[in-house]
Amino acid sequence: MSLLILALRLLATLVILGATAWGCGLLLFRLGGATATIAAIGFGLAGLAGATGLWTGAARLPLSFAVIFLGLLGWWSALKPSHERNWIAEVARLPSVTREGDRITVANLRNFRWRTETVADESWESRGFDLSAIQGADLFLGYWSGETIAHLIVSFTFAEGPPLAISIEIRREKGEDYDALAGFFRSYELAYVAADERDVIGLRSHIRREDVRLYRLRASPQQARDVLEAYIADINRLAAQPRWYNTVVTNCTTLVYQLVGSVAPGWAFAMPLDPRVLLSGYLPGYLRDIGALRQDIALDELVRQAKVSDRARAVALDDPAFSARIREGVPAGRP
Repeated sequence: MSLLILALRLLATLVILGATAWGCGLLLFRLGGATATIAAIGFGLAGLAGATGLWTGAARLPLSFAVIFLGLLGWWSALKPSHERNWIAEVARLPSVTREGDRITVANLRNFRWRTETVADESWESRGFDLSAIQGADLFLGYWSGETIAHLIVSFTFAEGPPLAISIEIRREKGEDYDALAGFFRSYELAYVAADERDVIGLRSHIRREDVRLYRLRASPQQARDVLEAYIADINRLAAQPRWYNTVVTNCTTLVYQLVGSVAPGWAFAMPLDPRVLLSGYLPGYLRDIGALRQDIALDELVRQAKVSDRARAVALDDPAFSARIREGVPAGRP
C-alpha cells in the first residue's frame, strides 16, 4: 500500500468518524428519549462499519454510510428556526428599532424587576435614544463558573438618560434547559435583549450572584455609534427573520466580534481572531492587547477595578442612579 493511499484512507476514516460523532449528537439532542438513543446507536454502528469497510475493501459499507449521512444532512437542513414558540418570559419579546434622523426608538425594551431567577415584575417599554448624544460603550462580563467563560453584555452610554444595554442570548422555551452541546445542533433560537441595566445587570449581580465585571472601552463616540448602528441593523434583521443560536459560531461573544468587525476598518486598532474570543472569560486580555482597553493600566489592576458585584449589590435595583453608582471607581475608557 503506497503512502498516498494510506494517507487518503486515514483521512477518509477521520471524516467518517467525525461525521458519525456529529450525527450521533444531532440525533441525541434533536430526537430525545429512547428513540434518540436507539437512532444514535444505529447511526454510530453504521459509521463504524463504513470506516471498517475502507480497510477491508467492502466498498458498499462506506457508500451505505454516505447515503445515510446525506439523508441525515437533509433532515438537519430542513430544521427551521421560529419566532412562534412558548418562550420563557425574559425572551418572550424581541426588540426592534425605528429611526428618524439621529433619534432611535427601541420597542420591547425589557425593564423587569427581578424577585427570583424565574419570577419578575414584567415590564416591556418603548424607549428613545439620541445617537448624536452617544458618549461611549462599556462591556459587562458575568462569570458564574470559573474564569474561562463569561456572558458578555455591551452597554451604550449617552449624555442624558440611562444607558442602553444589549445582550445576545439563547431564546429558551418554557421547560427547556440550556446545554452547551445541544447548542451545536440547532436546538435553540437566537435572541437579542435590549434592556435597562437595572434589569439585565441586576439579574446577574443581585439575583444570580454572579461575578460581574465592568470594563469601559476606549471607543470614541463615533466608534460607539458605529457599533450601535451595526447592532440596530442586526436586531431588526433578527426581528424579521429567526436564526439559530450556535455554541461557537453564533453566541454572545462571536456575534459581537462579527458586528464590531463589520464596522472596524479604519479604526486605530485591528481585530485579529484569537482563542480568547471563544474563551470569553479571557476577553479583557485580548481587548487590552488590541488597544480597546486602556494600556497604561496593568491587566491585573484593570480586572481588580472591574469587579463591581459588591458595589452593585449595595445599590437597590429601583435606584435611578444604579448605572452611575456601579461605575464609580472603574477606570474611564480614555485617560
